[in-house]
Amino acid sequence: MEILTLTGLLKKAAVDFPYRRALSISGKFDLTHLQLQNLIDESALALVKSGVKAGDVVALTFPNTVEFVIMFLAVIRARAVAVPLNAAYTEDEFEFFLSDSESKLLITSQQGIKPAQFAAKKLQIPQISAAFCHSDLKIILSLSNPELESEALVNSVEGLVNEPSDIALFLHTSGTTSRPKGVPLSQINLAASVQNIKSVYKLTEVDSTVIVLPLFHVHGLLAALLSSLGAGAAVTLPAAGRFSASTFWADMIKYNATWYTAVPTIHQIILERHLSNPEPVYPKLRFIRSCSASLAPAILARLEEAFDAPVLEAYAMTEASHLMSSNPLPENGPHKAGSVGKPVGQEMAILDESGVRQKANVNGEVCIRGLNITKGYKNNPEANKAAFSFGWFHTGDIGFMDEEGYLHLVGRIKELINRGGEKISPIEVDSALLSHPDVAQAVAFGVPDDKYGEEINCAIIPKEGSDIDEAEILRFCKNILASFKVPKKIFMTDDLPRTATGKIQRRIVAEHFLAQISTAKVPKFGA
Repeated sequence: MEILTLTGLLKKAAVDFPYRRALSISGKFDLTHLQLQNLIDESALALVKSGVKAGDVVALTFPNTVEFVIMFLAVIRARAVAVPLNAAYTEDEFEFFLSDSESKLLITSQQGIKPAQFAAKKLQIPQISAAFCHSDLKIILSLSNPELESEALVNSVEGLVNEPSDIALFLHTSGTTSRPKGVPLSQINLAASVQNIKSVYKLTEVDSTVIVLPLFHVHGLLAALLSSLGAGAAVTLPAAGRFSASTFWADMIKYNATWYTAVPTIHQIILERHLSNPEPVYPKLRFIRSCSASLAPAILARLEEAFDAPVLEAYAMTEASHLMSSNPLPENGPHKAGSVGKPVGQEMAILDESGVRQKANVNGEVCIRGLNITKGYKNNPEANKAAFSFGWFHTGDIGFMDEEGYLHLVGRIKELINRGGEKISPIEVDSALLSHPDVAQAVAFGVPDDKYGEEINCAIIPKEGSDIDEAEILRFCKNILASFKVPKKIFMTDDLPRTATGKIQRRIVAEHFLAQISTAKVPKFGA
């Protein structure tokens, strides 16, 4: 049964690779898999002795630090439910997420995160701070609330038995179309996802990566951290606790990185730095992975040329414990620009509105089923009814499978632009815009229009030093896009609004730029 749990996979890695490097804080210290496992077990027992019970929800808010990794995994080891929260949230946001998750405890760094602490105090949620002492290999927990002290029934970590059905992680969807939905993920959900990611990328104990994504999000948490640890591989966290383009390649070289995973925004930052300030040498990478948003084929090609490694685009979502499909490694088949690859470790089908499976190259909704998928949203029967029907989980994404079984995404059901009855994929327009040599970033979105119902607008960040203007972009689009797909208006900008994880959401971009036009209506569709 242990192998069907995330904790079982991590314990196996500690047994199989006890003295291999597991976790490094850049330039500071390294922990082996055995050391990390001992720290997790000791911290889990300390949590239990302080009153944490099986099923209790425990919120954590940290930068990307060793304390977060240890305490996150200790919460799960203690059979509690971990809720990682973005340290940049406002007090009101913390209050919502702590309340909605029904958190019983908040864990922060020793320095604390004041908005989170104020929100927890308002909700009368006890707090603990955690600090790692490297010289003693100890996590020091400080109890800020004497009510936490209790007589635990478990006096040894061996008394903590993790079950596959235990809810281990609770995350919220990004809430682009409605109120954020709570997603409970079980031990078996997480274990299945880790196994799927390890399998498709052939992760082993000799692999190493530098984590550039926040660990409160499923992409960085599952794809980079947990899958590496479950494979006996190594991860490095930047010394600053977050991604820095100026230190990224130095860390990659120092820690013998073999791959990395990022959102398209970060890939573009890395690429732009390479073009303006190239490193004297780059590591030999097995692959580069892109996920969480569409990667334009032009950007993919530039990344491959710059860093001499295959760029594998993948498709994932919180409800699937991250990975759903991926382009394969070169030895396992071609990777197709513009495709998110083949299903990994789960069934996938393209269904019409009646639940009928569609033939190759025919659009429909992407639906999945497998061990990695949540059993349902928390306290949300309406969302569950919409998401689970015909025996499948419905992703809300429109796409098609080609003859070779590769998935191509067209867009979100509520994101497609309906211009006079023509359904236009904003992803297609993005890709066309990004193929212009002077365009660094581009986002197309729909806006209300009296004549056509919706029209296409876009926001563009030109490359540094470029003097490209709206007229040039329109001329370019008319040469490569059908006339009805050419944007009606182009916003030239030097920045785009993003989520905390670096994702660009079309609804937010639309609202941001349409707010500059006093008479504009803000579109009500999702992103």
